Amino acid sequence: MPVTLSMKASSALSVLKLSVEGKTAVLTLDNPPANTWTPESLIELEGIVHELNGKPDVVALVITSASDKFFSAGADLKRFDNLTPDQARPFAEAFGRAFEALTHFNGLTIAAINGYAMGGGLEVALACDLRVAEAGAVMALPEAGVGLLPCAGGTQNLTLLVGEAWAKRMILCGETIDAEKALAIGLVEEVTEKGKGLDQAKSLAAKAGRQSPDALKACKKLIQMGRSGFSADVLPVERELFLDLFKGKNQQEGVSAFLEKRKPEWFYD
Repeated sequence: MPVTLSMKASSALSVLKLSVEGKTAVLTLDNPPANTWTPESLIELEGIVHELNGKPDVVALVITSASDKFFSAGADLKRFDNLTPDQARPFAEAFGRAFEALTHFNGLTIAAINGYAMGGGLEVALACDLRVAEAGAVMALPEAGVGLLPCAGGTQNLTLLVGEAWAKRMILCGETIDAEKALAIGLVEEVTEKGKGLDQAKSLAAKAGRQSPDALKACKKLIQMGRSGFSADVLPVERELFLDLFKGKNQQEGVSAFLEKRKPEWFYD
């Protein structure tokens, strides 16, 4: 039987549901209607990862959604309306700390993607070691279309997975892709029938549970050391460039247009 893991009280407890099934922790995003991230839930995610790192018998972490429609729609754009760079900084840094902590979790992390994974909702999946998508899942990094950019590792992690050209198509052209295309370009490792993604993610987690936990941790570290060295160095730059967008007119225009359900009128000066 799954057991609920005791976590410190916070306002995010109602939107991040954590349980442990054997050697696998399952984190369920449950923030209706679209599982958007808030600074509070990001801080809670960071804390959950750090706490799980202190539990050597938990060797895998699966992230799933309580919604049939949304894995996660990312950040609530209302939170970026009429902000200065200094006001936007805590949110950007919370994204960075949470998802970087997830990337460096001691064990195996798997995202079970169902429904829409957009913006920061896709970035949390990109921060995981593996991604399983259900048929019908939809993925995108649409930030540039609203005057922003992916600031939680998206520019780097997506490029590592799918290569520069497809990263540019998804980020610079704003292309949305389905589960089958994601599999073809290497964004996800497997596509399942609808409703079967979590089961498959747990199956992969169980395989990791049969490995030596010390070897698992060491191998993961070594594999990730094989990444291009620029990635970690660029992550702080990624956040600073995100904050720089708040100095211009287009960030506010993009957010306003989205909230007002109209096409943005970009400034090109």
